[in-house]
Amino acid sequence: MTPPEPGVTAPVVLQAVNALWEPGAIPDPYGRYEAVRAHAPEGLLFLPEWNAWFALGHAANSAVLRSPAALSGTWLSQVPDSQARGAQVSDGLKLLRHMMLWHNGASHTRLRGLVQKAFTPKVVEEQRELVRELLRDLLAGPSGEVDIVATLAHPLPARVIMKMLGLKGADEEKFLRWSQSVAELIGGAGQSPELLARIDADAREMRGFFRDLADELRLNPQPGLLSALAAAEDDGQHLSGDELLSNAVLLLTAGHETTSNLIPGGLLELHRQPQAWAALVDNPTHPNVADELLRVVSPVQFDGRVLGADLQVEGHTLHAGQGVQLMLGAANRDPQVFPHPDRIDWDRPNSARHLAFAAGPHYCLGASLARLEIAEVFAELARRFPSLKVTQPQPPYKPNPVLRGPLELRVTLH
Repeated sequence: MTPPEPGVTAPVVLQAVNALWEPGAIPDPYGRYEAVRAHAPEGLLFLPEWNAWFALGHAANSAVLRSPAALSGTWLSQVPDSQARGAQVSDGLKLLRHMMLWHNGASHTRLRGLVQKAFTPKVVEEQRELVRELLRDLLAGPSGEVDIVATLAHPLPARVIMKMLGLKGADEEKFLRWSQSVAELIGGAGQSPELLARIDADAREMRGFFRDLADELRLNPQPGLLSALAAAEDDGQHLSGDELLSNAVLLLTAGHETTSNLIPGGLLELHRQPQAWAALVDNPTHPNVADELLRVVSPVQFDGRVLGADLQVEGHTLHAGQGVQLMLGAANRDPQVFPHPDRIDWDRPNSARHLAFAAGPHYCLGASLARLEIAEVFAELARRFPSLKVTQPQPPYKPNPVLRGPLELRVTLH
């Protein structure tokens, strides 16, 4: 199918698309996705004004994510060095440039391969007892009404990934601040001068901390992923100092943000669907809990690619040079793939087909760790607090439309 000529998108369609970016969309974007989907029967919508496609359907998103023609991070490689040096976010850009998230082809394969040598399934499974121990500690004290974000959702994944990396718990507050800054930089949560200045300052602090630590670990290896990353080798190649720094920060941020946002988001959905909570209390270890919550909550709502070559998707020709806005939250509630998509169904046979971790070459390296943490958290909450109640059904959200999650969520633990 040939895309329309430039400048012919109907006003009603543009209005529906623009509504996705309004701050009011963050607490509940799903109705707005459906308003756009109504204009995209094959799950794809071309906006000539943007020279970009919107992918709302599961099939379209999956096809683009899996295609080598769909390139990640092209915007970053196009920033001139002179501009990066002079801009307020120069240190943030330098930090992002070496993350495997923004690389493609051979460069991405090399970086991911080296990181994956350290982040093995065995290393992940070894964290199960750590997660259970942290859960026992974090949930031992609080009772009555608490903010589950501050009590559990923030500290748990942070402590797990810090322990895995071999970082000291005394630096938890600093690492959480760094993680938030990187999440805001990746997620485009506003671009005020004040925010960019804070992100830049945090990036400089990160570079200093991890660069010194990397040098020390190369000389004196210690237990943990950082030492394993420093030692990882493929055909005589190691991660450079900048690559080690950037991908350690990526693991820290990704290992924290997804699970941290999923926990309160999942509890909110279960509050709205009490029959699903009751079923979870009856069977806290149901094997489908993590995937069904990831599908419904979609802690990563959007992603984006630029096409390096023409690509055929759902009967459309997507041309080289065009952008694709991947609406992962919409894809995970595609009614053609997931009947009654808004409903939490622990027995849904295809929950694992969700795209919460993307797909293809950029499939989330930490997916197994996130699944482990989510399953353990909700099993423990259901066992320990079967009468848990959400007392803040309309909480404030972080101003981040991509890495979406409540800023706080008050619940009663009993």
